[in-house]
Amino acid sequence: MNKMNDIEVIINNKRYNLLGYESEEYLHKIASYINNKYSEFKKKDFYKMMDSEMKSILLEINIADDYFKIRNQIKDLETENEDSSKEIFNLKHELISIQTKLEEKEKEVQSLKEELNEAQKKIIRLETELTDKNRS
Repeated sequence: MNKMNDIEVIINNKRYNLLGYESEEYLHKIASYINNKYSEFKKKDFYKMMDSEMKSILLEINIADDYFKIRNQIKDLETENEDSSKEIFNLKHELISIQTKLEEKEKEVQSLKEELNEAQKKIIRLETELTDKNRS
């Protein structure tokens, strides 16, 4: 089992202790993400006029919005991945089918070459016989 990490972070200029099984680096990233959200809103004039509860709600809504957008992107990527996998499967199947047909055609070509070779030998033999008959 992973060990519990207890780290101190600063979020919105206040110290907090975060406790979790995630790595310290991960917990710092979470704190940094929240700080970036605070910084983003502090630059907006309307945010300065809100009471602390509305500021918190606005921050929560925006974090939830980010979460759902990312979740939808993941779903879209998973669907795209599934579609690509199906297409790859179909292309592999088609490739195998084409390779099989190619092998059959190569055998057919080889067979026809052998027939041509035999026919050419027969022509030469018949021409030779004809030449011999004409000489006699």
